[in-house]
Amino acid sequence: MIYLCAISNIRSGACNEDCKFCTQSVKWGADIKRYKEKSISQIVNEAKLAKRNKAVGFCLVTSGKSLDEKTLEYVCHATKAILKEVDIKIIACNGIASKEALKELKKAGVSIYNHNLETSREYYSKICSTHSWDERFETCENVNSVGLRLCSGGIFGMGESDEDRISLLNSLKELNPQGVAINFFIENPKLPLKATHNKKMAIDIIKLFRKNFEHSIVMIAGGREVVFGDNFIEGLKAGANSIVIGDYLTTKGEKPDKDIEILKKEGFEIANEC
Repeated sequence: MIYLCAISNIRSGACNEDCKFCTQSVKWGADIKRYKEKSISQIVNEAKLAKRNKAVGFCLVTSGKSLDEKTLEYVCHATKAILKEVDIKIIACNGIASKEALKELKKAGVSIYNHNLETSREYYSKICSTHSWDERFETCENVNSVGLRLCSGGIFGMGESDEDRISLLNSLKELNPQGVAINFFIENPKLPLKATHNKKMAIDIIKLFRKNFEHSIVMIAGGREVVFGDNFIEGLKAGANSIVIGDYLTTKGEKPDKDIEILKKEGFEIANEC
């Protein structure tokens, strides 16, 4: 059973953090679309399209460090508007969040909160200096404590070591997320990092995470086209059981109908709920 998820970047490129892997940071000046807020009507239309493309989850992503009061109000408004018209699970991805803010998201109808640890605690300071790994971990603990489903994972191929990957995995095991997001770093000429991944490494990582998260949804998210090209089925055969369809935050993705055609051709059943 394969779970499909779609992403909507509802606030783009307005982040003052210095994460070296992220084109949405204003520090690096990457050539991306930047806007404060998508209209609620546009977000609802994107959710409808995601549903037609067989997505069971729709993720509302905002750039920026944290789920502040203004962001919380915006995401809650968008969530309620979507759920009036679309039967789909709402995933929120809005940075570092308090228990109180997460409770409000839950009241609005959000089912899942995505907050990635990104890499090991030991390596994190090499890729970000404006906030700590511990803040990320605490947010994930907050998600669990308020009864939202947690999706958390990392980005691979940022120069981290094998030991860093194991450290990340062990930290995630402490959190026991229902969803594990596996991303592969996408290079950009403005970013200070160079990709260090390859297909064999990607397959080994997916196998490792599937072995350790037997009952979780393991998603191949950003960067799957970089490591697998058109043959993302290799990642599914390695143990992943979810993919992101459509576009990512600031990069184009594959056309959903093409992905669906490949899945059907390969004999995979597409889930209609999660």
